[in-house]
Amino acid sequence: MSEKWRGVVAALLNPDLRAALGELSADVRLTDARRARALQRLTELGLAETNAAGAVGFTDAALRALLAEDVPVRPTGPERFLDADGKIDRYPMKAPERRALLVWIVERAFSPGEMLSESALNERLSAYTSDVAVLRRYLVDHDLVERTRSGSQYARVTAE
Repeated sequence: MSEKWRGVVAALLNPDLRAALGELSADVRLTDARRARALQRLTELGLAETNAAGAVGFTDAALRALLAEDVPVRPTGPERFLDADGKIDRYPMKAPERRALLVWIVERAFSPGEMLSESALNERLSAYTSDVAVLRRYLVDHDLVERTRSGSQYARVTAE
């Protein structure tokens, strides 16, 4: 989701822009029942409140609260394919994105020159997925990890 909503919320805080918006919709005629429902909904949303005299008016508290919220930054790059626990929630469909995700994992799971047994590799990969066999296969198939001839150990492939 883009950050455009912040501009919309900020615009609604500006009394001149709210008035202009009201003028743009001046051709809309509300029945008393529709007006009451609209005011009730605006009150529920925190955009309107009833004062001591019983008049309903605009309040900006809900809009200011929205703008003050810490909005989580949406991950980019390979991290966008991970869930909140840092595990792969889906593999990218596009080959370059899939490779980038796999490289990202290899860089974190292996040190250059390190040899790991299959069980040690599985333990490390379990930090990134519940299906370590699939991830291990992808790493080998993408030439990021290689197996020894015996198949008992794995090493990170170093770029030449």
